Amino acid sequence: MNKKLLELEFDFDFKLIAITSPLKDYRLCFVINKFTETDFRKDEDLEIELKNKPKNYFSRYLYFPENTECEFNFIANKGLDGYLIPEMKEVDFFIIIKEFIDEEDFDLFISQLKKIKEIQAVVEINPKIIKSKDNLLF
Repeated sequence: MNKKLLELEFDFDFKLIAITSPLKDYRLCFVINKFTETDFRKDEDLEIELKNKPKNYFSRYLYFPENTECEFNFIANKGLDGYLIPEMKEVDFFIIIKEFIDEEDFDLFISQLKKIKEIQAVVEINPKIIKSKDNLLF
């Protein structure tokens, strides 16, 4: 009997921003909306089953810019029973930008985030180098 092996290659073609801030998720989204002219809105919590743990829920906000196919996801790194990305416990939130975003617009967004005094750190991260990167696929 012949065996066939199916290989799956996941697409990590998105922008990932790590944010450190002492604010609660709803308050930080309010501040980000105010300073970057975005419109993040609360969505259902992201439900993920982490290895050897029960389902975990992470706070999630969405923003869809008008006239684009772009999707912004603002997600808390800490859930009730652990971290979305355990090796990055110092990160409080992630912004995942899916679909196309112009590099100039992305750079502008990052620079606006860096000007917000309630945000301590903003860093772009390559999702391909993260050990738990599969948790970012939803």
